[in-house]
Amino acid sequence: VSFTAKEGEVTALVGPSGSGKSTCARLAARLWDISKGVIRVGGVDISTIDPEVLLRDYSMVFQDVVLFDDTVMENIRLGKRGATDEEVRAAAKAANCDEFVRRLPQGYDTPIGENGARLSGGERQRAHLARTLAQDTDLIVLDEPTTYLDISACHDLMALVRDLNRREGKTVAMVIHDLDLALRYSDYLVVMQKGRVTAQGPTDE
Repeated sequence: VSFTAKEGEVTALVGPSGSGKSTCARLAARLWDISKGVIRVGGVDISTIDPEVLLRDYSMVFQDVVLFDDTVMENIRLGKRGATDEEVRAAAKAANCDEFVRRLPQGYDTPIGENGARLSGGERQRAHLARTLAQDTDLIVLDEPTTYLDISACHDLMALVRDLNRREGKTVAMVIHDLDLALRYSDYLVVMQKGRVTAQGPTDE
């Protein structure tokens, strides 16, 4: 497996289940270590960087969203220790959370229940994305972020990620099973099968 996710682009990893997409995402953030080969960030071999230091540069969104039985404000604030209320609201606006939060009984101070039980699937995913944006890292890894969303919410989330990236120039690596969404919202496509890259190139090609 060899590919480059470039700064300012959304790189999508596509392919059948079990092809190695999620493994690549976790290896890129050094959640696991490799036994051979090399993974570089900014030209630096990540095996030479302390994992805790490395993870400060990463934000990650996985398909299984984890929210806590607390307010919207505090769930988003988990992304950045000591974030001000203004920083939390800015992240929520960037993740298109602000509109639905304002409709909640107590706004940002509304308890959302265990794992966000009082929110819809799309609202939970956007709240989780807001937490990710509050971290304000240069590298974002998305592993099947649309799994539990309806098609409308999928398009909303993907457009948000694409537009945010174009505006702020992050490096985004996205594992996604829906080829149509990948073609529509990514800049570079990496096709995987049985642990190998079988094709890659700019999405518009």
